[in-house]
Amino acid sequence: MNKTTPGFTIRPYAASDQTEVIALWQKSNLLRPWNNPQRDIARKLTVNPELFLVGVIEGIIVASVIGGYEGHRGWVNYLAVDPAYRKRGLGKQIMNVIADKLLSLGCPKINLQVRADNFEAMKFYEKIGYTDDHVVSYGKRLIRDD
Repeated sequence: MNKTTPGFTIRPYAASDQTEVIALWQKSNLLRPWNNPQRDIARKLTVNPELFLVGVIEGIIVASVIGGYEGHRGWVNYLAVDPAYRKRGLGKQIMNVIADKLLSLGCPKINLQVRADNFEAMKFYEKIGYTDDHVVSYGKRLIRDD
């Protein structure tokens, strides 16, 4: 059984969460000029919206994660834990929930990307059982958000 933090609940994202979630992403240094968070949220809500989760303590959103599954691999994006709430196991808990949801869809493996200079995130993922696949990630923007 997964260890849980008292008062921490994980639930699906709701439209009324948008401002709070974007503020969390900002505090967590996840936003980049080439990604419009409102558009990212709108896009996510068209595909597997049930895989967009938030973690709440006393009515405040303190964590988020976006999962995806395309039939071959699961993906995790926008994992965030408010810096004031880190080191309490919240990131591990929300990752366990998204992993369980992906597994229930038949997903055999989760992939995620970490910026090369985000050593704290790398240590976190390794601590909860993820390994470096030693791959190079390529991308090509099809729609500009700026």
